[in-house]
Amino acid sequence: MFNETVLKEIEEIRAKFPDRKSALLPSLYIAQREFGWLSQEAMLVVSRTLNLPEAEVRGTASFYAMFRHNPVGRHVIQICTNVSCMILGAERLVDFIGARYGVQPNGTSPDGRFSLVIMECIGACGTAPAMLVNTDFYDDLREQRIEEILEGYK
Repeated sequence: MFNETVLKEIEEIRAKFPDRKSALLPSLYIAQREFGWLSQEAMLVVSRTLNLPEAEVRGTASFYAMFRHNPVGRHVIQICTNVSCMILGAERLVDFIGARYGVQPNGTSPDGRFSLVIMECIGACGTAPAMLVNTDFYDDLREQRIEEILEGYK
């Protein structure tokens, strides 16, 4: 499941912390980065590598919204629909993305290219509407700009 490089990376993180629980979040992040989501098997490997109870690893992973528990597309679009973004048209942009790329909120496009996640807040109220594509931040969005951005993620 995990290649040796990933296991070594988790071990290096574990060595940085006197309490192995402190290495849990970064280790889960590494697992998700490697596979795109956290399967039961991935969480079991993290549990065993850190010598933590499986229930603690699953509980931590399920608590944080940043961890995904189902397979996702190659690129994850996270668009904010909170107050500032909503007022400035984010819901219309969600509809545009759905129509243009065939992906609905919490879904994946038929070609597996994109998954769409609605964010509660992305922290860019002054330059709303905003989104993340993978870890890349974009703001001051309009339909044409979204299309230009997403065409770069082939």
